[in-house]
Amino acid sequence: MSERAVRSDYSVRLNRVITWLTEHLDDTLDLARLADIACMSPYHFHRIYRAVQGETVAATVRRFRLHRAAVELIAGSLPVWRIARRAGYGSQEAFTRAFKAAYDTPPARYRASFVPIPNGTARERAMETTTAYEATIRETKPLRVAALTHFGDYEQIGGTFERLTATAAGEGLLGSGTRYFGIYYNDPAATPKSSLRAEACLTVPSDWEPKGELKLLEIRGGRYSVVLHVGPYAELGRAYTWLFGEWLLRSGEEAGDAPCVEEYLNDPRAVLPAELRTEVWLPLDP
Repeated sequence: MSERAVRSDYSVRLNRVITWLTEHLDDTLDLARLADIACMSPYHFHRIYRAVQGETVAATVRRFRLHRAAVELIAGSLPVWRIARRAGYGSQEAFTRAFKAAYDTPPARYRASFVPIPNGTARERAMETTTAYEATIRETKPLRVAALTHFGDYEQIGGTFERLTATAAGEGLLGSGTRYFGIYYNDPAATPKSSLRAEACLTVPSDWEPKGELKLLEIRGGRYSVVLHVGPYAELGRAYTWLFGEWLLRSGEEAGDAPCVEEYLNDPRAVLPAELRTEVWLPLDP
């Protein structure tokens, strides 16, 4: 079996593990069970996972759980101690320390920063959750990308990106110039979570041909309004609120007939959530 075939086989087996982890975030971590899911020796599974994914299984689960906690703090009503338990922490104090280390602010303060102005107008309530942004109109060429489709809650697309990365690594597609994108077809505020659809994407060479579960897509070329968001993925709604509620209304531009795109400029496994850099691309009419 060739080296590429071996890497592809490992990525397929690890993808089963990542899918299981995203669907069982509240389960107790059992490396023997994960090794069985991957059809690997329990003596070697974790070393292989860490070598391919660049982090331990525990780090993956912790990152996913803290992201879910951030979403629940922003949009949910559970008390902080319940969110702490769901995130796998035995006490609210331990959760507070971990959350502050990752998000640079304690969970209670993080939640309070998203509380709308009491009795404010709809516009005031919307803009209370935005920060200062600047938009740049950019002309871009079409981009060929390998993609995996994600169905359901956009906040859980991280697992699909993990599978995409593992599969692409198995095919030898990753390099220093690889760029990561998300294509989002629906407005999550107006679409049931079960009906949401998106694509997790990365750029591929011009001669790449799709195989397996990866498909070939093209991100349309043309004009986009681009805004940079610095901070957790859970807060990306702020950038969309500003783009559609502020910039588009006073720009004189028309939104194009294409979905929004996000480009992820750094690696969530390598930086803290507060340091994540994401561009939101709003397509414009020619």
